[in-house]
Amino acid sequence: MRILIAEDEQRARQGLEKLIAGIDGDYEVVATAANGQAALELILEKRPDLVFVDVKMPFLDGLSLIRAVRARRVPAEFVVVSAYADFQFAQESISLEVAGYLLKPAAREEVERVLRKVSARLQNRRFYPVGEHRSLREKYPDAHPLILRSLDIIEAGYAGKISQKELAGELGLSPEYFSYLFNKNIGVTFSAFLRDYRIERACALYGSGSCDRRRVPYAVGFSDAKYYNKVFREVTGKTPSEYLQDCEKNI
Repeated sequence: MRILIAEDEQRARQGLEKLIAGIDGDYEVVATAANGQAALELILEKRPDLVFVDVKMPFLDGLSLIRAVRARRVPAEFVVVSAYADFQFAQESISLEVAGYLLKPAAREEVERVLRKVSARLQNRRFYPVGEHRSLREKYPDAHPLILRSLDIIEAGYAGKISQKELAGELGLSPEYFSYLFNKNIGVTFSAFLRDYRIERACALYGSGSCDRRRVPYAVGFSDAKYYNKVFREVTGKTPSEYLQDCEKNI
């Protein structure tokens, strides 16, 4: 597990890093940051599995950092660390679906417990089993009729080029209104949804073995294999090779 520590107090930062180093398991601190902005840049660069984040930091506080990373759809887990037993901080952390909320100084057993919890989350993250595919209409039965039509088009044409502008025109909507309507009904932007759906279908192809593995990126609408590999990891938390290994273990 690749870990980043975002903590503005040097002693606390070094102490947590030393504590993690002494815990048995596949845990590696790949970077540390003394403020929220530096942490954000490092998270985007290093792509850690887990981030220990202090609530109060310069430039960007811990909860704002989590929101910024979530907005960029980086699949990192977070553990909030705070010197304050503040109900509001804890409540906001829960709303952000963090893996844990620790009070300083964090005890070894608490850190071990949260590391085990995150390991379990990572093991189960975004695995798309074969045979569970439902139509998009079934997944979003209450969506606006025009959005249901757009889902039909995505489902039928995800392997080719689909542009939001052209799709909106086909539905008789302005791109701006279509973007608003799609986000309101589906809960994510059109581009993020299309990306995730393509990766979901790629996982299904890997699992079924119905497509040459080298052809999978192109079969789900990507024209560049390197970019596909990058997106696949962002969405699933694994490289295609790691995902394939998991598939083979589960056969």
